[in-house]
Amino acid sequence: MSVSLRVVLDQLVAPTHGDLRAASRDLAHALVASAPLGCRVEAIAPAGAPLEVPGLAGEKRLRGSRGQIAASWQLGIAPGVGGGMIHSPTLLAPLVRHDRVNEGDQTVVTLWDLLAWEAPGEMPRAEAGWHKAMLRRAMRHADAVVVPTHAIADQLAERVDLDERVRVISGAVPEGFSIPSDAEARRRDLGLPGEYVAVAGAPADSDGLAAALRAVSATELDAVVIGAAEGSEPAIADVASSAGLPERRVHVRGALDAGDRAALLGGARAFLAPSARSAWPWRATEAMALGVPLVAVDSRVHHEVVYDGGLIVPAADLGDALRSALEDADRLSVLGCDRARAFTWRGSAEKVWQLHADL
Repeated sequence: MSVSLRVVLDQLVAPTHGDLRAASRDLAHALVASAPLGCRVEAIAPAGAPLEVPGLAGEKRLRGSRGQIAASWQLGIAPGVGGGMIHSPTLLAPLVRHDRVNEGDQTVVTLWDLLAWEAPGEMPRAEAGWHKAMLRRAMRHADAVVVPTHAIADQLAERVDLDERVRVISGAVPEGFSIPSDAEARRRDLGLPGEYVAVAGAPADSDGLAAALRAVSATELDAVVIGAAEGSEPAIADVASSAGLPERRVHVRGALDAGDRAALLGGARAFLAPSARSAWPWRATEAMALGVPLVAVDSRVHHEVVYDGGLIVPAADLGDALRSALEDADRLSVLGCDRARAFTWRGSAEKVWQLHADL
C-alpha cells in the first residue's frame, strides 16, 4: 500500500511572489525525486495552469480561484480537499480540525518570514491580516510549522505558542540557478552600468537600503537595486540622495526571472544584503551560489545562513566591509560558493519526508 504526500501547489497556478513560486516548484520536484519506497507525491491546487511537476501521482484541482481558496481556508472552510498527509510550502493550507493522533491525517505549513509581525505597516493591511489569521489557525490545527532558520524559530516562539511543533528546514537557490551563457546580452537589455554593486532592498525601513547606498557612495561604483516593487523608483532615489549617492548612480530593477537575475548578480563586483529582518535571505544565497562577494548586515539570520560565506557587519560598517570585499573578492567568492552548497532542495525534501514520518 502506497502512502501519498499531498503538496499544496497554489503558487504554480497563481503565484503571489516569485520566490514562493520557485520554492514550491523546486521542493515539489525534489519531493518526487526523493520519495521513499512505497511513497508518492500528489498535488492540491486551484484549477488553471498546468503544474509542470513531472512524476506527480495525481492532482486534486479545487473549485475557485486562489484568492477565493485563500479566503475560504482562512475561515476554516475547506470543502472537497480531503485528508491524508498535507504539506504546504507556504502558510496556505486547509487548516481544519482533525485527529492528530489516530487517523493518519497531517497538515504542515511553512512560514518564510515574520514581516507581518515585525513590520506589518510595510505590507498591505489585508495581506498582513491574512498571515496572522493563518498562523492562528496553524496554532490550533497544524501538526507542524516549518521555518527556514533557527533564528526565525526563536523569534516565532516569542510571539506564539506552538509547543514543539516548529521544525527548521532551509530554503535553497532555484534549480539550475547559474550565470546564463547570454549574460552580457541580458545585462545590456537591462540597461546595467559597466561596474556596479548589487543591492537587495526597497524603500521600507526594514530593508536597510539607506545604509547600503551610503556604503556604495564611498566607492566609484554604481548601485543596482534588485527586487524593488514597481513604482518605488522615486522613493529609492530619495533614499539614495539622503545617503549621498547621486541619482545617476542608482539603477532600480524590479522582479526579474531567474536568468536575468543571475546575469545581474553575476556581473556585480559585490552584493549587499542590508536587511536585518527575520526572513530567508533569497538573494544573499543566490549571490553566494554565483560566487559574488557578499556583505550582509549583522543579524541572527545572516549569522546562521551566510556564516563564513561572506562578511557580516553592523549597518554602520557596511562601507568599510564593502571596500574589504572588493579587495578580497577571490577569497570571498570561494567561501560563498562553498557555503551555498550547504543548501539544496534535495536535502530539504528529505527533511520534509522525515518530518512526516516522525509525525
